Amino acid sequence: MASYLNIEALAGAEVKEKPFPYFVLDNIISPNRVKAVLEGFPDIQAGGSFTLEGLECGEEFTALIDELNGPDFRRLTSDKLGMDLNTLPMIVTLRGVSRPKDGRVHTDSKSKIATILIYFNEEWTAETGKLRILNSDNMEDMADEVTPNAGALLGFRVTDNCWHGYPAFDGVRRSIQINFVADEKAVRKHHNRHGFTAKIKKWFGGK
Repeated sequence: MASYLNIEALAGAEVKEKPFPYFVLDNIISPNRVKAVLEGFPDIQAGGSFTLEGLECGEEFTALIDELNGPDFRRLTSDKLGMDLNTLPMIVTLRGVSRPKDGRVHTDSKSKIATILIYFNEEWTAETGKLRILNSDNMEDMADEVTPNAGALLGFRVTDNCWHGYPAFDGVRRSIQINFVADEKAVRKHHNRHGFTAKIKKWFGGK
């Protein structure tokens, strides 16, 4: 069975060390699989992050998630970021909608070791909503920018200065966030927080 991941592109990705170790790919998804994977992305109409539990994901999208948790992706990502991710727990959260308050400049929490962001949007035409790799906690102090087109990927090592964010966008902005974390305690904490938040949104229809 053909791979959903564009492994050759991942293997050839250039790693940049400043302002923190990161790499960008235009399309981590095999070209002949992109359409089917996009169609399988769950219908998320509320803001915030959602765990996979309770979401209706298409078969092709689920197959992609399985490959992202597989040995080839872990090995190559480990090589790129100079750290061993091969046996670490992996957390997956999805976003379907961006709110005006989203995208603020931040660094990832210390419980996370590495972060992978993959986007699932048709051709992105908005000027805002593009993720910025930042030299500091200033949104305008930009080192690089990632347009969230279908299959675009950003991978980075979580450091004290891994500043990133995007200018406010209100609308559909689909993405997966994958975090490799140090232990199962971090997994439980993450799922408790995001799982409960998702239930609250479902119950009360909140954004």
